[in-house]
Amino acid sequence: MEQIQIIDSKKHVGEIVTIGAWVANKRSSGKIAFLQLRDGTAFFQGVVVKSEVPEEVFQMAKNLSQETSILVTGEIREDSRSKFGYEIGITNIEVVSESHDYPITPKEHGTDFLMDHRHLWLRSSRQHAVMQIRNEIIRATYEFFNNNQFVKIDPPILTGSAPEGTTDLFETNYFDQKAYLSQSGQLYMEAAAMAFGKVFSFGPTFRAEKSKTRRHLIEFWMIEPEMAFTHQEESLEVQEQYVAFLVQSVLDNCEYALDVLERDKEVLKTYTKLPFPRITYDDAIELLKKNGFDDIEWGDDFGSPHETFIANSFEQPVFILNYPKAIKPFYMKPHPTREDVVICADMIAPEGYGEIIGGSERATDYDFLLEQIKSHGLDEKEYSWYLDLRKYGSVPHSGFGLGLERTVTWISGIDHVREAIPFPRLLNRIYP
Repeated sequence: MEQIQIIDSKKHVGEIVTIGAWVANKRSSGKIAFLQLRDGTAFFQGVVVKSEVPEEVFQMAKNLSQETSILVTGEIREDSRSKFGYEIGITNIEVVSESHDYPITPKEHGTDFLMDHRHLWLRSSRQHAVMQIRNEIIRATYEFFNNNQFVKIDPPILTGSAPEGTTDLFETNYFDQKAYLSQSGQLYMEAAAMAFGKVFSFGPTFRAEKSKTRRHLIEFWMIEPEMAFTHQEESLEVQEQYVAFLVQSVLDNCEYALDVLERDKEVLKTYTKLPFPRITYDDAIELLKKNGFDDIEWGDDFGSPHETFIANSFEQPVFILNYPKAIKPFYMKPHPTREDVVICADMIAPEGYGEIIGGSERATDYDFLLEQIKSHGLDEKEYSWYLDLRKYGSVPHSGFGLGLERTVTWISGIDHVREAIPFPRLLNRIYP
């Protein structure tokens, strides 16, 4: 008898199969026992009818405890009432391993309790759905960049220098010198772009920011493309195409997960329409001031309420262009007609999810970049390799970084970024 996964049920309607699963929940009406089962691919229902099975099988079904692992055998049937669309009419149950006193019950639990049991919370239907969407975004990322002739390059996690200074970095001893956990692979991607033309990295990054907002993690994952012979406007086109591709891929391949999360798929479809709107930093400040935001002045960075209002003024993700030079990193290209702003853009997600992409055209002039490094108080020796890129065949180049967890949070429609990563690292949490 064939053993299958739940996700493949539609291929086996009317067949007798065996499925390895865990008992997520159960209920009984006296003559019928209903088991909510999960096998890692999906959740679906198993039905045990007392009159159709031996008495010991029915009693076993009624007495199964939450998260007991079992092998169930029965016929796959269509079930239009469930989100998954199929169920199994169980004729036999074999217990693999019993579970006793499972701590996460169907009742409500507090966030701290669930985070303490994150290793188990991942088994729940909502967390499972979020992780499926995360996985699809990762899969689609590789597809998008491979289809567009990008080469994946892996930057180091331990570095001796930092793209945005060392204030918010984790410092460690690297034998007889200081090193830092990477906050970005960007500088290395610039070097790689000079060798391969179009590159991207995908890896963990670390920020020692003492922030407790729903948008911040201490450890998170970034996708960072870099493109030689590319100006900012061309980069913006790649960014919006990439984000639209991610959303469409989730719509195409994660319908079940989106239904579990009760995500509005029609709203998501609007995020695939290109081009995305653009607004300058200057105009964004003016928009905020006209609408009662007296706490913001030109030269300030945007906080969560500001980004949310700007995003809500549009129906799609929006680019905010050309931020003040003083609040951006040293490597950004100066604006050709203004000394106070740089050529950069942040993409703000709709529905209050904030910035998901930060990007810019990079400075290419050696003397300008050297002066920037000095004025930011950075060690010139640590960045000598980066300056070399401007000495040996420098070209216009642009790039960006997309925060994976913020993107997962937005596309999933969940409330907090901590649910968008399997094991979140927060200001006061490094367990489990």
